[in-house]
Amino acid sequence: MSATTTSEGKRGVLITFEGGEGVGKSTQLLLLKARLEQAGYEVLCLREPGGTAIGERIRTVLLDRESAGLDAIAELLLYEAARAQLVTELIEPALAEGMAVLCDRFTDSTLAYQGQARALGFDLVRRANRLGSKGLIPDRTIVLTHDPKTALDRAVKDGADRLEAEGLAFHEQVCEGFELIAAEEPKRVRLVASRVEKQATADAVFKELADLFPRAARHDFPIDEDLLVRIRQERG
Repeated sequence: MSATTTSEGKRGVLITFEGGEGVGKSTQLLLLKARLEQAGYEVLCLREPGGTAIGERIRTVLLDRESAGLDAIAELLLYEAARAQLVTELIEPALAEGMAVLCDRFTDSTLAYQGQARALGFDLVRRANRLGSKGLIPDRTIVLTHDPKTALDRAVKDGADRLEAEGLAFHEQVCEGFELIAAEEPKRVRLVASRVEKQATADAVFKELADLFPRAARHDFPIDEDLLVRIRQERG
């Protein structure tokens, strides 16, 4: 079940941002939010796992380094539980209202992390994803790519959560997982190189989404320092 009926129809659009640790997903998601809002779209930004009171409690368990002994299947099911709550409580109602929903991670992260890096396999994880997402498929997925070591070093500079602490080999497998997904679904999943220049990355991201947001495509969207400061504050 795709999120959208038409790019400007009554039902909204679900865009997901994916990629390894430290590639700049949250920044690019918020830059896209600003661009769409400037063009008059209603936008809801979410993250996985989390976004709801229940999902945030599950997120704490999943990312806490004291959960180091978590079984891979248990981990998978916790992600799906948080996702089911997010879809029911926030994503589906927002789409029904015609909003653009931007989500930092969704089903493709589960494929890359649990299916590929945890070696549970894509077939098993896809079945779990269908249950957790209630059959919802993103209209478009942006996978930001970067050298895994450089991106991981950036992500853990202030400390690592349970997944960030898995080590470079694990995260190289995650990146390989995303590449496999993009190769299988090139119409939906678009690879975008994450560059140092945020403007260049944001322009490349929007190029892959312009057909879904024609009003926003009519105008340039220069990124200035004031906007970047606001986004850093919004990220916390």
